[in-house]
Amino acid sequence: MAETVTCARCGQTRAGFVRPPFPGQIGARVVEEICQQCWADWLKQQTMLINHYGLNVMDPQARTFLTRNLDAFLFKSGSSSDIDTNKKGTISH
Repeated sequence: MAETVTCARCGQTRAGFVRPPFPGQIGARVVEEICQQCWADWLKQQTMLINHYGLNVMDPQARTFLTRNLDAFLFKSGSSSDIDTNKKGTISH
C-alpha cells in the first residue's frame, strides 16, 4: 500500500510511492516528496516533450534534457522547457 506524502509540487497530502518510480537519487526524492498524481502529470508532460522534440530516449543528451525538466517540473528547481513549436526536432535552447 502506498504511503501518504505531502507533495512538494501541489502541496496536497495524497498517496505517494512505496518504491521509487525513477532510479537513483531523484527516485528516492520522488518517494519522499511527490504524490502519485503529480508523477502522473509529469509522465504526461514527459510524453509531450519526447513527441514534440522528437527525442530518442537512448540519447544521453535527450535523457539529460528530460531529467532537467523532471527536476524543474516536480521540484520547481531550475527551468523547464515550454513546448516551443519553433524548436521542433531539436533540444538545444
